Amino acid sequence: MLRIAVPNKGSLSEPASAMLHEAGYRQRKDRKELVLVDAENEVEFFFLRPRDIAVYVGSGRLDIGITGRDLLLDSGSQAEEIMQLGFAGSTFRYATRPGTAKDVSEFGGMTVATSFAGLVTKHLADNGVDAAVVHLDGAVETAIQLGVAEVIADVVETGTTLRNAGLEIIGEPILESEAVVIRRTGDPSDDPKVQQFLRRMQGVLVARRYVMMDYDIRVEQVERAVALTPGLESPTVSPLHHEGWVAVRSMVPAKDAQRIMDELYDLGARAILTTGIHACRL
Repeated sequence: MLRIAVPNKGSLSEPASAMLHEAGYRQRKDRKELVLVDAENEVEFFFLRPRDIAVYVGSGRLDIGITGRDLLLDSGSQAEEIMQLGFAGSTFRYATRPGTAKDVSEFGGMTVATSFAGLVTKHLADNGVDAAVVHLDGAVETAIQLGVAEVIADVVETGTTLRNAGLEIIGEPILESEAVVIRRTGDPSDDPKVQQFLRRMQGVLVARRYVMMDYDIRVEQVERAVALTPGLESPTVSPLHHEGWVAVRSMVPAKDAQRIMDELYDLGARAILTTGIHACRL
């Protein structure tokens, strides 16, 4: 069986399980379950702490896993990213009190507090900065107020928490993170079971981004209509019983669907319908 690590809690957990369910895999009903066997799909799921997943995959104990890019890089494990999953996006940045520093190059001799010591240590080294790194498990924004550090490195969403703590963001982002699928570094990329899993996950991503659009249009307007709905290869165009009319079916980006419907209507299209896509293979 393919052995897959899945986050057991936190911001990665529910979106990962929802995506796996959409991809046709069984998922646990009880949060206390640590292992779930999906015999029909020949997969065994292991529900682990998100921070530990890269370690298990990197050791070769598990075949692939879902975790955050930040957690992967912080772990230092022999594992690599093979697919982006498009959820749990975050930005990792430095922050300090106003006037302390303007850029990472000025952190020399200072102490940086963070929950991602491995990631920050590497980033400072890559920038040639000699600074101490203190590992904290959470609430790192209080480290400066309590005198533990002069700088913090943490996940930033809106920046409100940092501003409320009297801090300002410094320099460029250390990392743009999101949920990713990982495997052990050096493992073969053509493993059929892994490739099937990736196709399923890619199918979910496509299904979430697109809708199926159907509409009727006069023959003389087909080319202009098809220019609005080109599909992935090309749309399906079928003649209707009434002469001079055709039915068109095409995949269109969900975010553009309403605008496309308006433009098709202005061209004379009628019976314009959109349908959600539950699964897809490209």
